[in-house]
Amino acid sequence: MEQITIPSDRDGVAYLYGHPLRNSLSPPLHQTVYNALGLNWTQIALSSANGPSYTQSPDITTFLSSIRSNPKFVGSSVTMPWKVAIMSHLDDLTEDAQQAGACNTIFLRKDSQSETSYVGTNTDCIGIREALLQNSPTGPDHFRGKPALIVGGGGTARTAIYVLRRWLGSSKIYIVNRDAAEIETILAEDKQRNAGGSGVAPLVPISDPAVAATVEAPVAIVSGIPNYPPKTEEESRARETLKVLLGRQPHGVILEMCYHPVPWTDIAQMASDAGWKVILGSEALIWQGLEQARLWTGTDVVAVPGLVEQVKEFVAKAVAERAKSNL
Repeated sequence: MEQITIPSDRDGVAYLYGHPLRNSLSPPLHQTVYNALGLNWTQIALSSANGPSYTQSPDITTFLSSIRSNPKFVGSSVTMPWKVAIMSHLDDLTEDAQQAGACNTIFLRKDSQSETSYVGTNTDCIGIREALLQNSPTGPDHFRGKPALIVGGGGTARTAIYVLRRWLGSSKIYIVNRDAAEIETILAEDKQRNAGGSGVAPLVPISDPAVAATVEAPVAIVSGIPNYPPKTEEESRARETLKVLLGRQPHGVILEMCYHPVPWTDIAQMASDAGWKVILGSEALIWQGLEQARLWTGTDVVAVPGLVEQVKEFVAKAVAERAKSNL
């Protein structure tokens, strides 16, 4: 793909950059926002078919040169495989992008001389934060000073660690993951990013169910792994460790970030059976999308009457339809 579409019939265009994009809810979610605001805007997925089930997006140089020369460009979502690679090519990065170690959003910033900067941020931070806070049993301070748990060792884990520290005030953060090397990488990155570590909630890997039975119970969990049954010994051990932690008292809330192809995963069922309140990952999708829309439109979209409800209704319907098609 060499040419990037600039629609002549639209006043503004946002992009979705990465691949594969065929199942993304981002363009219709943003269209719901634009329609509600009366904006003649659209979001276009930048990928082209490359075989029956694979899509390819343009390289970073092609993408950035195009948006910089596009007078209708308002912003872009960024997905894999570009979320880390694109960071060094942008004019500036927010603290959220730096701390999460990934960029999922580009927005425009103008200085006093009307010079435009292309800034990277990570609205997944806002998505995770709001999904947890909006579903807190007793308000925003429910999680403060108490342990939390991360399941996984990828980008979602890194983002969740930052959120749990900055906004939820977790006292410590347990990590359960099948791959010890991934955990070591997270620990090394975290040590470098937070040199000194003073006042920072410590990361505590747990790989033994027996140890899980002795630690202080977490009140918040963010799970960021695919919905596959455990097959290897390491996967089975991680799942058993999680099961023990889910059985601890008191129970809290779990955000299950995996919602595709089905919204209700094996881990969601385990947590529900154990008495935990389950928050679907589509909830985080909604709030991160609304934050993107705020950055791109300059409008406090959450304050627009009925808009959040429209977006939630669309996402719930879309997720339900996709789950039904995968039965």
